[in-house]
Amino acid sequence: MKILVIGSGGREHCLAWKLSKSLQVEKVYCAPGNGGTSAVAENVNINPGDIAGLLAFALKEKIDLTVVGPEMPLVFGIVDKFVENGLNIFGPCKELAMLEGSKVFAKQLMKKYRIPTAAFETFNDADKAQRCTDRDKS
Repeated sequence: MKILVIGSGGREHCLAWKLSKSLQVEKVYCAPGNGGTSAVAENVNINPGDIAGLLAFALKEKIDLTVVGPEMPLVFGIVDKFVENGLNIFGPCKELAMLEGSKVFAKQLMKKYRIPTAAFETFNDADKAQRCTDRDKS
């Protein structure tokens, strides 16, 4: 089995290391990876936000499973794109990734469905936000 791990942090290093220990895994690639991942996987110089580049690589190398570490490619819809192209990938679709990728989206969803959460407000105007902060201090 060939596995692609997307990301360059410690989480991805841990994933690549553990996956490389499996007898079922023939090869692990990390995109872009880091100095530590290069000891357990082949680093591939593709940015996690380059969905088209990652897709092309996965198709070319016949990747059996892709594991996504960072939220950015999830929010950009990498899972949807890979599934559309018949590839196995671990992660939520673009719509559900917004729960983690956008705190405003998540808070508005919790408010809409009456899920307990801390009070919040959003602002597009810095002066309005400051007035709210000043009001809360009194």
